[in-house]
Amino acid sequence: MSKTSPFVDPQNRPGRGAATNPSPRFEPQSRADFDDGWHKDTDRQITRTRFHTDLSRTILAHNTSPDVGFDRSVNPYRGCEHGCIYCFARPTHAYLGFSPGLDFETQIMVKPNAAELLRATLSRPKYQPKMIAIGTNTDAYQPAEDQFGIMRGILEVLHEFQHPVGIVTKGALIRRDLDILGEMGKSGIARVGISLTTLDAKLSRKMEPRAAAPAMRLKMITALRDAGCPVHAMIAPVIPGLTDHELETLIETAANAGATSASYVALRLPLEVADLFRDWLDEHYPDRAAKVMRAVQGFHGGKDYDPKWGARMTGRGIEAELLARRFRLTAKRLRMDKQKPPLRTDLFKVPGRAAQLSLF
Repeated sequence: MSKTSPFVDPQNRPGRGAATNPSPRFEPQSRADFDDGWHKDTDRQITRTRFHTDLSRTILAHNTSPDVGFDRSVNPYRGCEHGCIYCFARPTHAYLGFSPGLDFETQIMVKPNAAELLRATLSRPKYQPKMIAIGTNTDAYQPAEDQFGIMRGILEVLHEFQHPVGIVTKGALIRRDLDILGEMGKSGIARVGISLTTLDAKLSRKMEPRAAAPAMRLKMITALRDAGCPVHAMIAPVIPGLTDHELETLIETAANAGATSASYVALRLPLEVADLFRDWLDEHYPDRAAKVMRAVQGFHGGKDYDPKWGARMTGRGIEAELLARRFRLTAKRLRMDKQKPPLRTDLFKVPGRAAQLSLF
């Protein structure tokens, strides 16, 4: 285990991805785990999820990254109970004073006024519609959504405004919103990406403990397709030495389920994620941990992560080129290499605005 990361007993963290809860990097002090001889085997403090209200005054997050296909996004939640150990968003929790480890999946920030903020933003006279991405940082269909229903409210606003949206998820709760997503998909203003990592249910349970099982994600693809919403298969992340051998099978299985296009992202381990992933490997796959990390570093020039634009999500070097070639050949064979048509923006309208103008 990482020397500076307090290890949490597995009995106290059932259904969690991270094994440790390192101190946030902006904190002046850090914690280290040690045995003082007073530990009792009967002690058990279950790590439970806690929700905190996020009263943000803005709802759209903007970015200028050249290697992503959107410039604005909405995140109904900060932190994610799915607990995916590889999640690149974990380090963002440090900005809130929380650990990127267990805190990321147990201390969830909730935005109860998200729909109202979005309505106000879209109603501004100078607002220009472009696709809003949802689920690019944390999953909007994580378990918290079943309790708070924030994503449903956001979708209702987007539907009312006929505003384009692209969603990425691995949460089965998206099936609740098939009615809205089906209509929006048929109108050309909605698309959903289903994240697929492995078809091995046991590996998935260890790696992304509270996300939908692999078989359920395939059913989600079919359900969305049948409702009329186009589905993109995101093979992400591809983990060298652990899941990369499934690449072709994942693409073909997704195509058979109803996805019409596919992409992949190689594993990236920014900041604290690298040590968290190492801890996870040491706990669940100690016999191959060193091999997996060597393979990961082989994708990133000998480092855990290379943040350079254009390379951070695909990697560099011979192994990365081989993975890219495998993907291209399989996607072409299955006709999953089609360019996704842009979502429509010409249908955008502000409800009530035309009626008000007609009075004058």
